[in-house]
Amino acid sequence: MSPEEFTNLYRGFLPQISGYLIRRCDRSDVEELASRVFEIAWRKRTQAPKGFELAWLYRIAGFVISNHRRAIRSEQSFLERFRPSDFAPSPEDIAVADLSLSKAWKKLSSFEREAISLTAFEGLSNQDAARVFEISPNAFTQRLAKARNQLKANLSSDS
Repeated sequence: MSPEEFTNLYRGFLPQISGYLIRRCDRSDVEELASRVFEIAWRKRTQAPKGFELAWLYRIAGFVISNHRRAIRSEQSFLERFRPSDFAPSPEDIAVADLSLSKAWKKLSSFEREAISLTAFEGLSNQDAARVFEISPNAFTQRLAKARNQLKANLSSDS
């Protein structure tokens, strides 16, 4: 991939990658994480599958988000040691914890959450989402159906 082709890739897919990141992390982190995604994509540009560049970028973004969350958890774990013991959750945390959808969503596996997110929020086809997970489209379709059924079951059990 030439520098011009990569520039076109960047300009064409930055809005989708940014939207993907916004739904998975703090808005204040999106710009930095998007730059990491495209930095990795630049280094690995020879591995980009023709015609499936967006799915490839989503896969990279998934790894970047995982690493980012691990770093945050590590930092929070460190800071947790210095937090006073009489700390109470904020009213916002309490309200979110009571939402049935939030509870049902949290019960899903990471694969189930990501499969539903890629198709429902990112608008990927099952074929493109399967490429993100590096599985066959048929296997993805079956797993997505199970994930949706699990979410429905989680919602009805919380009613």
